[in-house]
Amino acid sequence: MENPTAKTIYYLPGYGGQLATGLGRALMDRGFDVTGRETRGDFRRLPFSEQIAAVTQDLKDHFWHGEARVICNSFGAYLFLHAQTQLPSFPGRVLLLSPIVGEFTNVQARTSFSPPRPTRLKDLAEAGNFSVPRACEMHVGEDDWQSIPSNVQALGRVAGIPATVVPSRGHDLGTDYVGTLLDRWLLS
Repeated sequence: MENPTAKTIYYLPGYGGQLATGLGRALMDRGFDVTGRETRGDFRRLPFSEQIAAVTQDLKDHFWHGEARVICNSFGAYLFLHAQTQLPSFPGRVLLLSPIVGEFTNVQARTSFSPPRPTRLKDLAEAGNFSVPRACEMHVGEDDWQSIPSNVQALGRVAGIPATVVPSRGHDLGTDYVGTLLDRWLLS
């Protein structure tokens, strides 16, 4: 019998994101049930360690099987990757879009962002102590100043996660690119 959660995708949107809009809506339009954590409201107010604990528990309790699918966008990917640091290799498939993998700065926009534990992923991967999901891929825009492509590629190289840099795209990879990617990834 097919696992009942095989048609359910665990989704972690970007900072302040909702499950039923944007990428979540695109998944629902393709016939999938979407569950996960909205990264706003009560969840957003939790300390980072509690956010990680909640994601870790969700994965262990409901998605710890080979047919599981996890899709994360931006800061949601950062949450997933930090949860993965507390787990054995995730047995399902994982798609990370515009993943935040550490701090970033944009001089032109005069903005920067340093998430909690900004070097933890890099440090664990370089030490050979990062438990990589069984099947994972990352996609980042060539012009993304938040998910800096060189940082995503460096983490990918060290951790053994394929990282695709999408030409002429920023943090928003575009519905045309993401739609085509989803259609391929969801069928494989």
